[in-house]
Amino acid sequence: MSAGQAPVLVEDGSVERESDMHTLFGNSTSGNCWKPAVMLHARGLPFRWIEVDILKGESRTPEFLKLNPNGRVPLLVLPDGRTLAESNAMLLHLGEGSAWLPTDPYLRAKTYEWLFFEQYSHEPYVATVRFWVRYAGKAEEKAQEIVERTARGHAALGVMEKALSATPFLVGEQPTLADLALFAYTHVAPEGGFSLEPYPAIRGWLERVRAVPGFVPMPFHG
Repeated sequence: MSAGQAPVLVEDGSVERESDMHTLFGNSTSGNCWKPAVMLHARGLPFRWIEVDILKGESRTPEFLKLNPNGRVPLLVLPDGRTLAESNAMLLHLGEGSAWLPTDPYLRAKTYEWLFFEQYSHEPYVATVRFWVRYAGKAEEKAQEIVERTARGHAALGVMEKALSATPFLVGEQPTLADLALFAYTHVAPEGGFSLEPYPAIRGWLERVRAVPGFVPMPFHG
């Protein structure tokens, strides 16, 4: 697939593959872990999924900390044994050379802009509230923080709504890594109490991302 074509999640005529597979340590409930899984699928790269139960502390064991001293998932182990942490770093690495990462310097920078936005202005609020409410059982304990973070999460959704009212995807006419990064937790935002009813442009965008050929829903284990 040339850089000028719209990306398709399953590429026909896969490029050469390493003799071994990537290994992805992740948690099935995590949007961050879905990101590298869907991009591995996008590039036609088979991978091994190893489930890590973060609620049981499995990302904090001595064995796991040797792989990722930060003690977090996802963690990607490349076929040559090198490791890569941080979900958006994985998207950039796996998306290099594909239409998911624009070659135009400005459009590439806009993609980075949204990736940074996702980690700084969106994920800490939308994803964290979802985790506290749905998985950690901390809705009462964190009640005041949830109120504050919910407001910040809606502010982030408002930024997305404005952008998506102007273009079909976050960086323009074609989907990029930015769309995958922000789809991850936006589509499950209602699980944390974030109604998407006030955001028609976001709801339309979610359907467009789902309609990309070969789209795979969360969770995806390869």
